[in-house]
Amino acid sequence: MISSYNELAVSQRIRALFLVLSMPAIAAADVRKITVNAPIHPITSEYVVGAIRAAEKANARLLIIGLNTPGGLDTSMREIIEAVVNAKVPVAAYVSPSGARAASAGFFIGVACDVFAMAPGTNTGAAHPVGISLTGQTMDKTMEDKVTHDAASYIKTLAEKRGRNVSMAEDAVRKSLSYTEEEALKGGVIDLIAKNDRDLVERLDGKVLRRFDGAETTLALAGEPFIEVPMSFRQRFLLTISNPNLAYILLMIGLLGLYFEFANPGAVLPGVLGGISLLLAVFAFQILPINYVGLLLILLAIALFVLEVKVHSYGMLSVGGIVAMLIGSMMLIDSPVPELRPSLRLIVPVAAGISLVCIFLVALVIRAQARRAVTGREGMVGEVGTARTDLTPSGKVFVHGELWQAESDQPVRMGERVRVVEVEKSLKIKVKKEGL
Repeated sequence: MISSYNELAVSQRIRALFLVLSMPAIAAADVRKITVNAPIHPITSEYVVGAIRAAEKANARLLIIGLNTPGGLDTSMREIIEAVVNAKVPVAAYVSPSGARAASAGFFIGVACDVFAMAPGTNTGAAHPVGISLTGQTMDKTMEDKVTHDAASYIKTLAEKRGRNVSMAEDAVRKSLSYTEEEALKGGVIDLIAKNDRDLVERLDGKVLRRFDGAETTLALAGEPFIEVPMSFRQRFLLTISNPNLAYILLMIGLLGLYFEFANPGAVLPGVLGGISLLLAVFAFQILPINYVGLLLILLAIALFVLEVKVHSYGMLSVGGIVAMLIGSMMLIDSPVPELRPSLRLIVPVAAGISLVCIFLVALVIRAQARRAVTGREGMVGEVGTARTDLTPSGKVFVHGELWQAESDQPVRMGERVRVVEVEKSLKIKVKKEGL
């Protein structure tokens, strides 16, 4: 009996241990923070949405989004807001550090969060939508009004659900107003001003939040670990190459490398570097709002430089290529946010430099084509020799260190100098007296 009882006890303990081990692990509650110090686009959207999902799985008490952004793309902004308003974990937007801003799309995200806080010396607002058409021109009045009304309705809905000042939020969209942290707090756009992360957490401890769905929750943050969640290596890499200046340089290097490879087959290295750079640029363009008319103009410029080799246009094709390169470069990235467009200070020298390199290569090709051949039958034409016999009209001449059977339309006496004018297929040459 004792043996049977012990065996049963051991069996129950093993079974209990197995059940414990088989249960999904629940991470300890904590306060998490992510930092968005870039324009709002697909990479930052992936970062924020992924952090919200991870915070939910970890049963985090609060997720803080550190904001310092000039704005960004509407689609990415709405993806972030959708994740924020449906998050199971409370989300706080914190415009920091001092000197930072949450403009345009950043303002929308802040208004949508459970808590909207700012550091001293920051500003938010200026959320009037700006758009550019496919031709690179500003939207017409009707389309601009539609976009503005849509954005105003969206911010009003978010502000009403979060209990914020609807009028000030709408003015930030319709009148493009921007507010300091004191103005935003006094007007009821934000919830509080915090000096730093620790101050923010301390002031939010015990605060009762009304969630987007109407439910209430109390923040219990005292003693909880504070974890900063950085971007993954992949996200940092994609964020780097999505920089419009770098993406533009990669495109130019890619096109120039392929041009080198096609002009000099077998060089290998320019083709490899050009192919890699071009693929990275194409990937970056999937993130950035590309104007394909601008991209086609750049490709047209390269085609015009190549045609200059085949067509003697007295430089007109090259001039057209330079103009197409500059215009295409300025139209390439179609974004109302300056931080999502390559700098004009970069575009002009890079486009001009690429154009000059292509023109230089074209000039070398043209010069090589115009240069007289120095080998083979064509290399004999123009050579000067001496008649070893009288040419009446045929005879022997000594040219290029060899004795040739020659023919002349004018009589040539032995010892006179002659110049080769043609090499016949039968390896017989035609000559004329030197000086005629």
